[in-house]
Amino acid sequence: MRFKFKVLLVVGLLLLMNACGIMDPKNKGKGLNLFPISQDKQLGLQVVNEISTNRNEYPLLDEKKYSEVYNYLYKIRNTLLTSGNVDYKDDFEWKLFIIHDDKTLNAFCTPGGYIYVYTGLMKFLDSEDQLAGVLAHEIGHADMRHSTRQMTQMFGVQLLAEVLLGNNLDLIKQVSASLVGLKFSRNHETEADERSVLYLCKTPYKADGAAGFFEKLQKQSEGGKTPEFLSTHPNPENRIEHFHNLRVTMGCQGKESFQTDYKNIVAKLPK
Repeated sequence: MRFKFKVLLVVGLLLLMNACGIMDPKNKGKGLNLFPISQDKQLGLQVVNEISTNRNEYPLLDEKKYSEVYNYLYKIRNTLLTSGNVDYKDDFEWKLFIIHDDKTLNAFCTPGGYIYVYTGLMKFLDSEDQLAGVLAHEIGHADMRHSTRQMTQMFGVQLLAEVLLGNNLDLIKQVSASLVGLKFSRNHETEADERSVLYLCKTPYKADGAAGFFEKLQKQSEGGKTPEFLSTHPNPENRIEHFHNLRVTMGCQGKESFQTDYKNIVAKLPK
């Protein structure tokens, strides 16, 4: 009975602290999340370790051999991070990895900010602003802490409180395992879309750059083939229009697409 009361007390305090922005001020207004920032980082590292030991499924490009491509991606990343709107810019790693898989049109960002981009995606896109828009979308998922917010809902506050109290240490393994195949809700996808425009808004890029990507995906899916990205990212109606509208309502002035630079970099990827 004492343990149950202790758990409920912790849950109540966590809910109050989260609502007031005391537990993590940067999480205020982003929804209930009982995981500390350190847990986002730990979960992200676990995914990184899993991928690094599974080179058959995730053949990573060597950072030294393809330094020019990596530097190009880091330049885009830095532009996004210094936009002034990434809340956890200094808290997460934001490290980049390129997966050599030309058949997969995808990108993802783990909790804690580890960003993975498939060569198939880079070869599919037409310009730098489109890639920047996709990267900004994925950074938005990590910055909004969607994975641990979703896990808070999946596992319930009492079980998570037990973890925080140190009384159910095995549960964290179960939580980590649930990251595999995790799909975000439509609401989280909308939030990431909005973050994409927000991050690009003060840059030279067209802030609705991600819209060009979804327009190409839409045309491809009309041909009867569903791209990998759409299998893990819902495609709600009017999503493309939402990107365009946000650019206008936010007053974004950027117009650059940098197509020539982008094509030169894509040409340096392995065939």
